[in-house]
Amino acid sequence: MSTPLPPRAVRRCAGSLNSLHATLFFSPDLDREFGALGFTDPNAMRLAARVAPLGAVGPGTVAATFYNYNHALLARHFPAVWETAGPAAVLDARLRVVDATLRRLLGDEAVASAELAEAAELALRATEGCTRHARPLYSGNADLPVPEAPHLRFWHATTLLREHRGDAHLVALLSGGLDPVEALVSHTATGKGMNPRWVLSSRGWRRTDWEAAVERLTGRGLLDGEGGLTEAGVALREEIEEHTDRLDSAPYEHLGAAGVERLTDLARGFLITAAGAGAFPADLIGKG
Repeated sequence: MSTPLPPRAVRRCAGSLNSLHATLFFSPDLDREFGALGFTDPNAMRLAARVAPLGAVGPGTVAATFYNYNHALLARHFPAVWETAGPAAVLDARLRVVDATLRRLLGDEAVASAELAEAAELALRATEGCTRHARPLYSGNADLPVPEAPHLRFWHATTLLREHRGDAHLVALLSGGLDPVEALVSHTATGKGMNPRWVLSSRGWRRTDWEAAVERLTGRGLLDGEGGLTEAGVALREEIEEHTDRLDSAPYEHLGAAGVERLTDLARGFLITAAGAGAFPADLIGKG
């Protein structure tokens, strides 16, 4: 009989893996590699890098699977991005970015270490518990071949686990009654979400959209007069995270408590190293 997972073990492990996955989107290596393909718009580069496993899709598919992006922004980039480079070329470039980024942030010694190879195999074992139904971004990535190099295997596995949880999170947000901008505003209000400046520049919303969402959430008693979460707002955000945890528990239960603990420790160690090497902008997180 397997040992039950400790409370929040899923969330702790997923959080570190998600952050390691996200190093791609803040990497100067992405600008270099995608620039060589002909991309000039940073938003187009980052969107294409995440969308490519779905194929040459249009803005409607991206809006549905990304949830909190403005369709108007997506329509400026899709399907036009595929005229710059097709999904296959984008995926090849994405792996080159990951290789360069992890080597730069972690160092060649860590990339070649037994610990990183162990983390890769633990994360891949966890993905054996993932499911495809109602998970388009996970399923698209799951169709891709697993790379051979351990550091690329690890990033591939973090991507599968990140998108598996992300697809589940959309269900939780819908159940929680939050529209795309309300989801962003309430997450930022927790102090753990992106700074509004980053949200507005990357998601395509205007300041007036943000302010209208603040007004709606305040009217529902979820935000106070200062833009912070009320007791009801805190409870709703926690309910959404717990709902996501439940929908995302299968891969971590498959890995088992000892494996999850070990993977969390390894992932956190790599994440601390990456963050210390400048993986993320200093003003990325916070209420602004």
